[in-house]
Amino acid sequence: MSNPVYCQNCGKPIYDEDALLCLYCGEEIGRPVGVLGKMRYSAHGLVFAVVILLVVILFLLWVL
Repeated sequence: MSNPVYCQNCGKPIYDEDALLCLYCGEEIGRPVGVLGKMRYSAHGLVFAVVILLVVILFLLWVL
């Protein structure tokens, strides 16, 4: 199991890695939500995806 996140409101540990709300009091945990929803990603992965997408678009424009 991973390290628990503690609720800022009630202080109880939450072991669910995908939870955005506290299971006990219902308050928001305060985890960051990325551009793609709850999917976790690193900044390097996002930059890599944007560069690949840009290369594909430029290639398609060059071919047409």
